[in-house]
Amino acid sequence: MVEILLPEVQPTLTTERLVLRPFDLGDVAGVVALAGDRALAENTLAIPHPYTEADAKSWIGEQPIAYGENKSITYAITQADNTLCGAVGLSLYSAYNMAELGYWVGRPFWGRGYATEAGAALIAFGFDTLGLNRINAIHFGDNPASGRVMEKLGMAKEGYRRRQTPKWGVYRDVALYGLLREDWMNAKQSSG
Repeated sequence: MVEILLPEVQPTLTTERLVLRPFDLGDVAGVVALAGDRALAENTLAIPHPYTEADAKSWIGEQPIAYGENKSITYAITQADNTLCGAVGLSLYSAYNMAELGYWVGRPFWGRGYATEAGAALIAFGFDTLGLNRINAIHFGDNPASGRVMEKLGMAKEGYRRRQTPKWGVYRDVALYGLLREDWMNAKQSSG
């Protein structure tokens, strides 16, 4: 079994427009404001609605524990002025040397490419720093915008599961995407 080891201290990642940093309790109000939007919660598996301050505190509090146990790494997506825009993370599966990418971006920041930019930084971290072999991602079938993000990240659609996942009492279709390290490396070399 390959063991995925995160750096001792979670590094901050920067992109052209964004800073990806660990969440802290100062982010509670921003998380509640963004994740509390029903339209956002509707298209995510794990965000409940209504979303409370207690939900945000619990979620933020779980992140350092999961990081310390090499189970996941979660980042706040922020602008350079520290304005919170969303979240991006990798759930790690050491037994398979792979991870699952997840992200959400608050409605005021939709359509700006932030999910793609943050996702690309985390994919690079996963392959370059963690040495992953594969990164997976899923989205609800009726949320094509999330599928477009995955395609822009170079992920291939690998399947579709009909009526797999219940959300608010309705079974929803799920689209499956994946990216292999070798395909990512080849694309990276081809682009420059």
